[in-house]
Amino acid sequence: MSDSPEEMVVIAIDGPAGSGKSTVAKLLAERVELPYLDTGAMYRAVTFASIAAGIDPDDADEVTAAAINMDLRMDVDGTVVVNGVDATTQIRGPEVTRAVSSVASHPKVRKELVSRQREWARRNGGGVLEGRDIGTVVFPNATLVIYLTASPEVRAARRAGEVADLDYDTIAAVIARRDALDQNRQADPLKRADGATEIDTTYLTIDEVIDVLVHQLDRALSDSE
Repeated sequence: MSDSPEEMVVIAIDGPAGSGKSTVAKLLAERVELPYLDTGAMYRAVTFASIAAGIDPDDADEVTAAAINMDLRMDVDGTVVVNGVDATTQIRGPEVTRAVSSVASHPKVRKELVSRQREWARRNGGGVLEGRDIGTVVFPNATLVIYLTASPEVRAARRAGEVADLDYDTIAAVIARRDALDQNRQADPLKRADGATEIDTTYLTIDEVIDVLVHQLDRALSDSE
């Protein structure tokens, strides 16, 4: 399918770990009554499937096969079922977190998941998609393209509050490593898309971010009429 969403409203939200993507995307989707997709969870699902099958995350061919053959269900309540197994909790665990950047670096894995993401949007008639390459690769012509960021300290503190079994210093190191891998990988590196609206969430409340995005969306829709 084409990646052009002329006949549907697509909001693309990119940014590094801890920038607020998931929280903002979920609440924005509720506010504007659009479906929501966490594309990062899809890469985590592939990572979970690979680990469960005993596949080395660095083995591009085997991981790609796991991605292509993966049966994935992502429910609106956040439940993630991978090959018949409820992996909602496991995909957020430290084992998957350590390996997901390697899995996400494989070009053919990304190609498979980009295809699934575009199909999801087509099937749902649009939506709010968040990840690391939505505005640059998946939907560069989205109705609204947003890049969220925040200071490294705030991002690490946010993640530390979400992960009970890892301390702040460990999480800060994991985020720094993830940033380096995501920004420097050859396939679809993390970067701000041309024309994207960049919002630093360091000192903003969630409600303030949502209000900005709703205003941006209203303006984008008005400009397209």
